[in-house]
Amino acid sequence: MRQSQLPNFVRKEFPKDEESYNAKILVRAGFIDKLMAGAYSYLPLGLRVLEKIENIVKEEMNALGAFEIRMPVLSPKENWEKTGRWKSFDALFKVIARDKKEYALGPTHEEIIIPLSQRAVFSYKDLPFSLYQIQTKFRDEARVKSGLLRGKEFLMKDLYSFHADAKDLDHFYEKVSRAYFGIFKKLGLDAWRVEASGGTFSKYSHEFQVFIEDGEDEVVCCPHCRFARNKEMFSSKQTGNCPVCKSSLEVAQASEVGNVFKLGTNYSGPFSLKYRDKNGQEKNVVMGCYGIGISRLMGVLAEVFHDKDGLLWPSSLAPFQAHLLSVFGSDAAVNKKIGKQAEEAYKKLAAAGVEVLFDDRKNKTAGEKLVESDLIGIPVRLVVSQKTGDKIEFKERSKEKTQLVDFSFIKNYLDR
Repeated sequence: MRQSQLPNFVRKEFPKDEESYNAKILVRAGFIDKLMAGAYSYLPLGLRVLEKIENIVKEEMNALGAFEIRMPVLSPKENWEKTGRWKSFDALFKVIARDKKEYALGPTHEEIIIPLSQRAVFSYKDLPFSLYQIQTKFRDEARVKSGLLRGKEFLMKDLYSFHADAKDLDHFYEKVSRAYFGIFKKLGLDAWRVEASGGTFSKYSHEFQVFIEDGEDEVVCCPHCRFARNKEMFSSKQTGNCPVCKSSLEVAQASEVGNVFKLGTNYSGPFSLKYRDKNGQEKNVVMGCYGIGISRLMGVLAEVFHDKDGLLWPSSLAPFQAHLLSVFGSDAAVNKKIGKQAEEAYKKLAAAGVEVLFDDRKNKTAGEKLVESDLIGIPVRLVVSQKTGDKIEFKERSKEKTQLVDFSFIKNYLDR
């Protein structure tokens, strides 16, 4: 992609109306734009990152044997009344249509997927199965000062599983947990599985938390055995020792990136989602649900991977693999040679299948280009200038060292 053709949303200063670092850096670097508190537009660079997160999540969900679907955002009031959440779900956005009927903007999709699944479940032979989607969610959050970590509108992956009994649910629940660890590892994040309450979904659950300085949650954790529990679950009578290994516990700030719930029959019951067992007896389907905040992950990644100069995207998530810069001077003849050499490098990289952002802009100084490159945080920077001669200056974003190399070096490095 040529940067001269890309709308430039990069700002010279941090936005003054943002409090969280993830929002500040992602807005300044031109990845997102704030429409209002809790709602953001994903710009070309940001959308590329978001889609790469989605693809990693999808790979693991498909490997579980889950099938992807897409459900409506809008759902009728009657479905929410069946589960009792029309009045009890505090963050529910409610809308009234012109025919005076009331609807909810989906903060979660139990009220839609269970009636849907009734069309596919009749006997024990139809179980188990699992369905997932990546869909926009809406929650009327009271606190929306944490950028992508907490929004009124956000992107989420939600997986739902359907089982004949609790034992089968338990088995799949652990299988999903292992898949989640695999997802977060691919994203470069060290996520902890944390004991937590189930909120409106179930009595207990597990959250997957990443420790960051500005995290909204407090987690009581044991660095020795990785026991962890949301601080809201700890009573004042409990000691400061780990209940598993008796080591000293610590309290740290964290941000939730995923969660898993054993719903049991809490939601299948109200909708009479039943099946007939081997003896012909009717039983309620046992369910689980499993969420991952896709857009929230982008915010957490920005909190984790940055330095004083800007973002530091892992290679698997960066909007591009390489950032190629043509740096011009005052000599027109020399600039013509630089432009030709940079064009050749761009074409070679593109032909080799490298995702490359080519800063071919002639109205930007060398300093401006270098500052923007650091801010955007693409893993590899390549510079063609008068100083580089017939070579290309190569620099990893996370390191200070630069070196002059030829194209074969660059190709071998990016193919690793």
